[in-house]
Amino acid sequence: MESLYPHFAQVLGRYYQSGTKVVLAFSGGVDSRLLLELLSRYQQAHSVECHAVYVHHGLSSNADNWADKCLLWAQQVGISCSIERVSLDISNGESIELLAREARYQALTKYIQEGDILLTGQHADDQIETFLLALKRGSGPKGLSSMAESMPFSCGSLVRPLLTIKRKTIEEAATKLGLEWVEDESNQDTRYDRNFLRHCVIPELSGRWPSIHQAVQRSASLCAQQEALLDELLSAVFERALQTDLSLSIEELAKHSGLARARLIRMWLAKLNTSMPTQVQLNLIWNEVALAQQDANPKLQLKQGEVRRFRNRLYWVTEIADVTEWQSTIQVDTVLSLPERLGELTLTTSSSNATIALPSQPELLRVTFNPEGLSAHPTTRNHSRKLKKLFQEYNVPSWLRRQIPVLMYQDRVVAVADLFVDQAFNGQDCELIWRR
Repeated sequence: MESLYPHFAQVLGRYYQSGTKVVLAFSGGVDSRLLLELLSRYQQAHSVECHAVYVHHGLSSNADNWADKCLLWAQQVGISCSIERVSLDISNGESIELLAREARYQALTKYIQEGDILLTGQHADDQIETFLLALKRGSGPKGLSSMAESMPFSCGSLVRPLLTIKRKTIEEAATKLGLEWVEDESNQDTRYDRNFLRHCVIPELSGRWPSIHQAVQRSASLCAQQEALLDELLSAVFERALQTDLSLSIEELAKHSGLARARLIRMWLAKLNTSMPTQVQLNLIWNEVALAQQDANPKLQLKQGEVRRFRNRLYWVTEIADVTEWQSTIQVDTVLSLPERLGELTLTTSSSNATIALPSQPELLRVTFNPEGLSAHPTTRNHSRKLKKLFQEYNVPSWLRRQIPVLMYQDRVVAVADLFVDQAFNGQDCELIWRR
């Protein structure tokens, strides 16, 4: 550990901010086991708040035993530890490796507050595996950039202090310290691509070219630099294309070449923290969604959501819960919590912007999300129209029209939140405030 601790402390010191927390993704394997020891020493030297998290996937019969060992080892070095249990849906055809990784990071997200650091144990051998897997998939510079020493994660950052250290060096350091660690039996199964590379390919490459680890690190770094340069060169264009509601202007995209356009769409999806589309999907986004007929309602389903078009813009739409059956009475000057994280609604009488006249029986006021069959006469219009037509006039995308609270009195529309008040209820008694 004497040879690795200065390196660990230097890497962590580059990213740590005073007053924040360091969270260790603690699997109990040799890499995270050594990280626990290094982090314990760093904690003692710098009085840093630290916490370890073991994610229990339930894939191995040994997982309960591993969780107990992780709790014990963390206790021995004075670092608190939590066990997070996750369940995987292995029936959907996805790779178990991918499912486990996504579930693990999702579970770890809840432990990261503003500015916190998540430590993970990936090392130089993992970097080669990631690089070769990207090469196998036919990835471009983005994929071949492999893993960075640091990257944004949740509202903090993810840091890999051992990324340039070989697995052999880590094992030697752990053995010298007399550490015990867990061995996941699935790591020996060469049916998994990563294990095949680890046991069958990389040893051959390392035997033939001992400097292969450094060469891969250099190539990955160069690819990452090229990616950063492309983003820098297109940043001004991207700022013009990106709208305040995080949609993307099709008009701006159309001014540029196909290569630049594809890059801008990738930059957009990266900003929205979604998985990157394939080249085929990128072409479909442009040809089948952006360039669809004007009267169409096109969309392309991707893994984490949909790309849709409205008013000459591209939108990223995640799964939307159906709340059309939900309704509730609303009391004046009382906060009403809306379902599915749609915020809060208040009918306040203390506003200087009051635009609604209370009906004779305010206790009959209610809120719904179902606009089906409803009509209204906004104070800014000359006549009544169906809500479907009014939503079009007010430029509300089709997928959001059943996500907007409608204030009703008996069977009449009083107001549609953030849009308008019906002329029959125009007055100065109260204001409808929607906080999301």
